[in-house]
Amino acid sequence: MTRSYFGTDGIRGRANQKITPELALKVGQAAGLVFNRDSERRHRVVIGKDTRLSGYMIEYALVAGFTSVGMEVLLLGPMPTPAVAMLTRSMRADLGVMISASHNLYEDNGIKLFGPDAYKLSDETEAEIEKLLDRDLTSRLAGPHELGRAKRVEDVRARYIEYAKRTLPRNMSFEGMRVVLDCANGAAYKVAPEALWELGAEVITIGDQPDGFNINRDVGSTAPQALRDKVREMRADVGIALDGDADRVIMVDELGHVIDGDQLMAVVARSWRDEGLLAKPGVVATIMSNLGFERHLQGLGLNLERTAVGDRYVIERMRELGYNLGGEQSGHVILSDYGTTGDGLVTAMQALAAVKKLNRNVSEVCRCFEPLPQVLKNVRARGPRSLEQAPVVAAIEAGRRRLEGSGRLVIRPSGTEPVIRVMGEGDDPEIVGSVVDDICDALTRAEAA
Repeated sequence: MTRSYFGTDGIRGRANQKITPELALKVGQAAGLVFNRDSERRHRVVIGKDTRLSGYMIEYALVAGFTSVGMEVLLLGPMPTPAVAMLTRSMRADLGVMISASHNLYEDNGIKLFGPDAYKLSDETEAEIEKLLDRDLTSRLAGPHELGRAKRVEDVRARYIEYAKRTLPRNMSFEGMRVVLDCANGAAYKVAPEALWELGAEVITIGDQPDGFNINRDVGSTAPQALRDKVREMRADVGIALDGDADRVIMVDELGHVIDGDQLMAVVARSWRDEGLLAKPGVVATIMSNLGFERHLQGLGLNLERTAVGDRYVIERMRELGYNLGGEQSGHVILSDYGTTGDGLVTAMQALAAVKKLNRNVSEVCRCFEPLPQVLKNVRARGPRSLEQAPVVAAIEAGRRRLEGSGRLVIRPSGTEPVIRVMGEGDDPEIVGSVVDDICDALTRAEAA
């Protein structure tokens, strides 16, 4: 399907350039009309956001759009994406909206939509909304007596914290654990520290002073060095880094080594297998997950189902095949027994629970396998057309031949940034690096032509 607005994770782009008040207004109207089909009752939408300066502008434009088609709006304020999904279902809303560009810096923003079941919208529903975005909707607006209202909900933080804690056994405590928590100056800067503290952990926070401009800047899951330094400085047992909207997480062990999404899924898979909690004997992950992870799961008697990149595709495969564990190497981990989207805080809590049960160091529990050498590089690109150029095609074919039987090559346009991602992995790091460099060089020349 050709998309004009929606990418792999909602609508995303530069604030006030692509993500303008006009677009947000139209999204509110179009999505409201798609989900406002029963004229016998008032329809309800919940809206959350992260801490970007542009969130105010987009929030109020969305409110105008939704209320103009007769929907009631419940404003949550800064809240993690998984909290918005959970509250959409909990508050019996017809639609949930998260204003966030996830791990991007503050200059970008985005609009993510959840249906009444708290899952991200299907391609078909997004296409239905896209059709309306370019139309004049004046004739379909609500009459003066049918306009919606908006109000702020005050107790949402407590609701989400209690929900997160209930994913653990009642007697689980993190007493005695010193945890460094990096909130990425983002949406979880209040709820995540409080949840871990209530579970008994000693919590040391960084990235918990958002100012509208510093979200994900040198902190968070995409910039773990600050967390590594703080863990070593404080002699902490573990470090946890969320991203700007807290739907992804990476961790750092007591030695300062990064634990990515593949390792976290391996920890949970082993723990759940031992406790009989896996719905199916396997995990769903994307084509970007390390081959070492796949081999590790095979050693546990579990299989790996691979999907296209994007947590929405992981979730779709999980629902289709009945799996309850899946995710991405980047730290999106979906635990479908508890939620409908990635939840960084809940994932971290599951990993800490596994550490507590085994009563061993984080480095022993969470370093489940040695990943194969993997190289990922991004090439700035105006679009995917460079991949069709003859020199690029030749470089890719040559790379696949060199890695045949000993590794993998994945090349794809990003769904969230104007780049083409080139990933190679294999048993020989020199060959992998050479293959990726050759393809990136060919792409760079094609873009410059």
